[in-house]
Amino acid sequence: MTAAVTPKGERRRCALVSAAADLLCEGGFEAVRHRAVARRAGLPLASTTYYFSSLDELIAAAVEYAGLREVAELRGRVARLSRRRRGAESTADLLVDLLVDGAPGAVGIEQLVSRYERYIACARQPELREIQRGVLQQRAEAVGEAVVRCGRTVRPAMLAALVCTIDGAVMAALVDDIDRVRATARATLIDVIDVLAPFERVARV
Repeated sequence: MTAAVTPKGERRRCALVSAAADLLCEGGFEAVRHRAVARRAGLPLASTTYYFSSLDELIAAAVEYAGLREVAELRGRVARLSRRRRGAESTADLLVDLLVDGAPGAVGIEQLVSRYERYIACARQPELREIQRGVLQQRAEAVGEAVVRCGRTVRPAMLAALVCTIDGAVMAALVDDIDRVRATARATLIDVIDVLAPFERVARV
């Protein structure tokens, strides 16, 4: 058994990945550097090259970790939602809270920017695509469950369109009016929610 797969080695590797993911979410891809990751993890600089063959491998692990961490948080929030019939505005508010996040100010904006930077990075870094596909699939499934808890139905194709609508509105707002990201996403959702996720039909007795 090599040091990298011993319990101690695995703990160190996980600490490096977690540190890299935090840096990625705070400052983007440029913030993930060997020295910065080691310092954040409280480990020697040499540990980054010992446990990872390249910076790209470390970044890929950080992208996956950050994405799955977001999905886990999203699923936890969805699981706590009550099941009740919600109108267009209430459903839009709920989805914006879940997907745009409630973090106010610069911290929340940085988290959003980091999320979409990771999406766009796949265009230049094909090795990240499979990771992001898996993360996005799990994210969409959580959104689908949230919609169901609002007394609505959504087919797979419409679910993809719903998530893309939210993401498109957020990215447009980040460019056009960064102070109105939530409002822009909400307004866009209100316009389409009844089409993409109509109310579940109640069987007549």
